[in-house]
Amino acid sequence: MKTPDAQNSSQNRHFRTSAGPRMSENDNLAGSQSPKTRVLALLEAPALVAVPVVMVVTAAAGLDATAGLTLLVAVLAIGLLFASFEASRPALRQLMPTAVLAATAAAGRVLFAPIPDVKPVSAIAIIAGATLGRRSGFVVGAVAALVSNFFFGQGSWTPWQMYAWGLVGYLGGVLADHGILERRGVLYVWGFVSALMYGAILNGYYVLGFVRPLTWPSIVAAYAAGAPLDIVHGIATAGFLAAIRLPWGRAIRRVVAKYDL
Repeated sequence: MKTPDAQNSSQNRHFRTSAGPRMSENDNLAGSQSPKTRVLALLEAPALVAVPVVMVVTAAAGLDATAGLTLLVAVLAIGLLFASFEASRPALRQLMPTAVLAATAAAGRVLFAPIPDVKPVSAIAIIAGATLGRRSGFVVGAVAALVSNFFFGQGSWTPWQMYAWGLVGYLGGVLADHGILERRGVLYVWGFVSALMYGAILNGYYVLGFVRPLTWPSIVAAYAAGAPLDIVHGIATAGFLAAIRLPWGRAIRRVVAKYDL
């Protein structure tokens, strides 16, 4: 009979091997990719970082068009990431699990609608990024937000949710590429932190778009009001990761191994 340590080690390998066999998308940059694909891949990180940077800079400058400018940057970042995913020419065998996970995340969000901020989207986006690659993780998070909002309602918040959940999946892929998510404790901590990051972005959208006058006390009050819900979201995300990590990891690992993703 396996000792607890041996069981934990085996479980960690189940999750790790689901991400391990695939080639890192960074490694693909040195492969036979077109110049367009390389350029888009190199622009991914700057585009994602530009969104919070522009939010802070425009807010500090007190620009009247802060909400519109930051929304434009977020939309451009989303478009670039989708263009990069398309330029990587994913085969149908990779598109299918990405689409299935995005649909599952959207359905899960709708299913848990009666429970505020208990949503599986962040957890599924992280699993997608860790097992299928950072671009797939972004697509899963972004598409889940877009599709589920046909139920919840579309609005100016939709691009922000697409960006925030896409970023959660993207960073999940980056962390997995560096072996950081191999330990389940670290995975759960990232799940919790990623939900706080999602909340920080959405709270920022609310502050820049609706809080007037924009002062430090009003900003702190807005973030403090959202903190309890963000914490619930973080705990729920860690819980969903604990529930789906092994069974989903095994299933996706088989797909990754079978089709050499």
